[in-house]
Amino acid sequence: MSPKLWKFHGGLHLPGHKAESTGQTISTMPVATQLIVPVQQHIGAAAHVLVEVGQKVLKGQPIARAEGAVSTSIHAPSSGTVTAIEPHSVPHPSGLKDLCIVIDTDGEDRWATRTPIDDPALASADTLRQQIQASGIVGMGGAGFPSHLKLNPRTHVVETLILNGAECEPYITCDDMLMRERPLDILRGARLMSRALAAKTVVIAIEDNKPEALAAISAELGKAATSNIEVLSIPTLYPTGGERQLIKVVTGKEVPSKGLPVEIGVVCHNVATAAAVYRAVELGEPLVSRIVTITGERVPEPRNLEVVFGTPLQAVLDYCQVADSADIEILMGGPMMGLPLHDTQTPIVKTSNCLLIRQTETKPAALPCIRCGACAEVCPAQLLPQQLYWHARAKAYDRVQDFHLFDCIECGCCDQVCPSNIPLVDYYRFAKTEIWAQEREKKVSDLARERHEFREFRLQREKDERAARHAQKKKAVSSDDAKSDDAKKAAIQAAMDRAKAKRDNVGANAKNTDNLTEAQQRQVEEADQRRAKMKENSGENE
Repeated sequence: MSPKLWKFHGGLHLPGHKAESTGQTISTMPVATQLIVPVQQHIGAAAHVLVEVGQKVLKGQPIARAEGAVSTSIHAPSSGTVTAIEPHSVPHPSGLKDLCIVIDTDGEDRWATRTPIDDPALASADTLRQQIQASGIVGMGGAGFPSHLKLNPRTHVVETLILNGAECEPYITCDDMLMRERPLDILRGARLMSRALAAKTVVIAIEDNKPEALAAISAELGKAATSNIEVLSIPTLYPTGGERQLIKVVTGKEVPSKGLPVEIGVVCHNVATAAAVYRAVELGEPLVSRIVTITGERVPEPRNLEVVFGTPLQAVLDYCQVADSADIEILMGGPMMGLPLHDTQTPIVKTSNCLLIRQTETKPAALPCIRCGACAEVCPAQLLPQQLYWHARAKAYDRVQDFHLFDCIECGCCDQVCPSNIPLVDYYRFAKTEIWAQEREKKVSDLARERHEFREFRLQREKDERAARHAQKKKAVSSDDAKSDDAKKAAIQAAMDRAKAKRDNVGANAKNTDNLTEAQQRQVEEADQRRAKMKENSGENE
């Protein structure tokens, strides 16, 4: 009995253009003579450069260290010499340059020492996540979010790990060919990811327009005694490969607005990410290359190539014999969500799943909106694209957020069906960029205000502390002065008391002296009288 599947709102059936690039097996492109490796390659990927100009590096050697949890390390894609660390063109909607490490390769492609986990079956979940982070693994489906973070459920219980093999956008076939040719890598990676998440069930979801991939994964799974992994064929409908849409199809659950899938017990990863996890954990190979679909009407032989990161776009065009012309358009990604590339020195990065090279098309002029509602009918996020358009056009950024702008996945379904040829997604992207810019400015302003307020608080605190110290010192001095005055008064009083006592003593002595003198006088008088009498007696005797 087939498992029950659910449907998401909207979506489109689009021409696949898959067969053009699946006629050949995956081949490896020779390493270019110069590689340009951006230091920031994914969300929150601020990294600290570990190498210097002139330094020799080996393939897989860390050249930039992750800074913080929301980041991963970056490794040398091949052996060679660092010749520059400077701003360079990178694949980004802004078209601005970013810091890159330029490596002149030596043609030897020598690996640095690889350090796999000795026994992955006994390794803890934390050990697995640390190895994945150190190996620079990010989401390979296009978002580029660090994989070790999505493999950390924290306090949540993960019921289902979904491996996304839908690859719903036209032209892109890199995941399809990976599943056909390397199914064992995917299954081994799925087991490791399941252990890191403690997931109860693993579902490998593949669209039903990929029968060869379904057969290859099913055959490999049949050889292993793995009970918690299943392969699920799902209907082909764009954008089934979107994370929220795929979760809805497989589980029937809806991820809440501004919420995360793990909050409803589901985690979704790309099949290429699973293969990269296997190679990092069991082989000790960091992420230094990926499979890229090279396709489009201007490519003589569309194919899938394994290309090392940092390879300039021009080197890929030359290898695939794409004629240089001013009338070609190059997209990194598919025709619905692809990013236009204007500089042929832009490098291949971890999220470069496809290079679509086609004839430049002149877009018809946009006409006024006729309020047909076709955009709302196909929106997989169940938004109101018409309202988003009006408010984004009017730059009413508060109102546009009231209509859940950031739930838009920019799939382009609304653009595809708009009879007025309005570039709706461009308006949404512009509005998002402006809101982010305003938020950054507000953060800077808030930080400046907080710093100013803290400075004022610090100055007032120092002033109060000085005043308190002065008051305390004054009090201490006053206390000392009072004590000194009391001591002086006591000393003076003591001196006065001593002087008085001395005077009293002298007076008493003087009085005693006077009394003795009178007595002595009487004695003298008496003695004189006795002598006189004796003299008289003496005269009479003569």
